[in-house]
Amino acid sequence: MKTTVLGAGAWGTALAKALRENGNAVTIWDINAETLAEIQNGRSEKYLPGVTLPTDWKTEPDFKKAIGGAECLVLAVPSQAFRSVAAKLKGHPGIFVSVTKGIEYETGETMSRILREYAPADRVVALSGPSFAREVALGVPTTVVCACENDGTAKTVQGLFHRPEFRIYRSTDILGVEYGGALKNIIAIAAGVSDGLGFGDNTRAGLVTRALSEMRRLGVACGGQPETFSGLSGLGDLMLTCFSKQSRNRDLGERLGRGETIQAIVASHPKLAEGYPTARSAHRLAREKKVATPIIDEVHAMLYEGKEPKKAVRDLISRAFKAED
Repeated sequence: MKTTVLGAGAWGTALAKALRENGNAVTIWDINAETLAEIQNGRSEKYLPGVTLPTDWKTEPDFKKAIGGAECLVLAVPSQAFRSVAAKLKGHPGIFVSVTKGIEYETGETMSRILREYAPADRVVALSGPSFAREVALGVPTTVVCACENDGTAKTVQGLFHRPEFRIYRSTDILGVEYGGALKNIIAIAAGVSDGLGFGDNTRAGLVTRALSEMRRLGVACGGQPETFSGLSGLGDLMLTCFSKQSRNRDLGERLGRGETIQAIVASHPKLAEGYPTARSAHRLAREKKVATPIIDEVHAMLYEGKEPKKAVRDLISRAFKAED
């Protein structure tokens, strides 16, 4: 199938590699011409250092040329730029696959909901799950899920990406898959704060377990199915990003826990972890839905209200007694 990947960061490039190795004709677009030139030469030292990439694909800096004739479009752009890119695809006849994890602040919408403003729902797919781009690019066995309201479209995308080392499951609960993938980034920040403060495995395990209930509550209130949050895009991705040293979200939290300010972290990191803007969006969304999200609330307070991490933990632990849900 003729596919175009929009966004040549680590995740977009890793997925483009998987698509090409499956025999698909692949074009990669990005706003950065230098990044595209490097990728065309079989390298991406900024995003995937040391990984050998294909050279028998096409890179195209012109957006209209890049999407022309594409049967499948993979959107791997940051959530803040997602709507502006999606709007340019209105009327395109292909299948749309979002691999971006985030929640739009102004609307509380996931990326698939944004896409559905410009394309039919039965051609909009989300791909998510426990997957670091570098490991996917290196062929490390990885399992993710693709979701679409139309199971036939999900099967098509499943076939595009599925490889012996990249197993793709499918689902029709696209909202559950997306909210799980977005919300876990916030929890990873909390896990990092816990580590930065010097707490142990007991603390992190309890945090992740209670966070899963919190993610499920908010996700179900937004239209997701509860069982989805126990799957790859929920529990699976949550474990990966909370426990791995490779997680940028966890790293952000750990730096906070060690006493760095969010302003200093932002200034030192040109590509900030997705959990930072998502915490703001999820906090607002939880207020609108009237859903209790104590962990998300405390992460939001640390990131946007200047709250000290130790006080955030103290306030979280000192909440009123309740039954486990």
